[in-house]
Amino acid sequence: MKAIVMTKFGDANVLETREVEKPNPKEGELLIRIEAAGLNRLDHYIREGGVNPDIQFPFILGSDAVGTVVELGEGVTGFEVGERVMPMPGYPTDASDDGGEVMSASPSYLIRGIAENGAYAEYMTAPARWTLKDHTGLPAAEAATLPMPLVTAVRAVKIVGEVKKGDKVLIHAGASGTGSTMIQVAKALGAEVAVTLRSESKTEFVKKLGADLVVISSSPDFVEQVKEWSDGGVDVTVDNLGGQSLAQSLEMTKPLGVVVLMGNILGLESTIPVRSVFFPQRQIRGTMMGNVADLEWGLEQVRQGKIKPMLDRTFQLEEAVEAHNMLKQGAASGNLVFDIQ
Repeated sequence: MKAIVMTKFGDANVLETREVEKPNPKEGELLIRIEAAGLNRLDHYIREGGVNPDIQFPFILGSDAVGTVVELGEGVTGFEVGERVMPMPGYPTDASDDGGEVMSASPSYLIRGIAENGAYAEYMTAPARWTLKDHTGLPAAEAATLPMPLVTAVRAVKIVGEVKKGDKVLIHAGASGTGSTMIQVAKALGAEVAVTLRSESKTEFVKKLGADLVVISSSPDFVEQVKEWSDGGVDVTVDNLGGQSLAQSLEMTKPLGVVVLMGNILGLESTIPVRSVFFPQRQIRGTMMGNVADLEWGLEQVRQGKIKPMLDRTFQLEEAVEAHNMLKQGAASGNLVFDIQ
């Protein structure tokens, strides 16, 4: 089969497209002919070597895939050859691990494409128990934008942030794949949404998604803009940036409000005034990806037209270097996808 392979850590040029052996499904697994594979910012960091330094090369990246079942492993029931499916982007790898209350906190949880070969290929295997049937009716390239951004957004906004109708919510980096999905999740829940962007070039994009306020994070008064819009502070801030952003997120969140922390693009360490948390009784809650039920809820919103896939551009497998360079630059409005049909 054809796949994008990395043989060492480094920049986008370490990726090459070549023929590799097609995997065989083990007991309890499906063999999936991949139709489209989504790219995520995480893939860039894995490729650089900052996530799992113990990767065994050659290695195939990618956590998000949509495809067709072509073979059932021993013991698999509930699936048929020819069905369109969508594996969970992360799941417990131990067969005895049921995922617990929060799947991403389970002992054997791994995101696909970090330790096991992933979706940048014509075929992949996936555990049947962690694979969903794709009833969205979307073209494969659009459906492939959904798994990680959608399950992450639903967990952050609906479950951890507990956003409800009438809330005012702040979402950082609103034009990113995850950010653009979180805007739509918040709007589907009935919230008003403020969004931060690095530049004005993507303002219209996030407004079309439902953003009620757009502020440029480089503006000296962007914190005050958000506080004025929200009458002193938002109910919930989703901070997918980390670093210096956390202190600003706390300042823009009202007393008794919640900051959901889920990223470290701006740095692995943050310095915050301790009193900005306990005096106003704000909460900082961490999150990662969600459970099967979270993705199912999100896909139902997609079927109802409340959440739309944000596909910026598709690439062929042979265009891996170009795709990862665009991923690194953060130039996309929404998501990038490898079209493998």
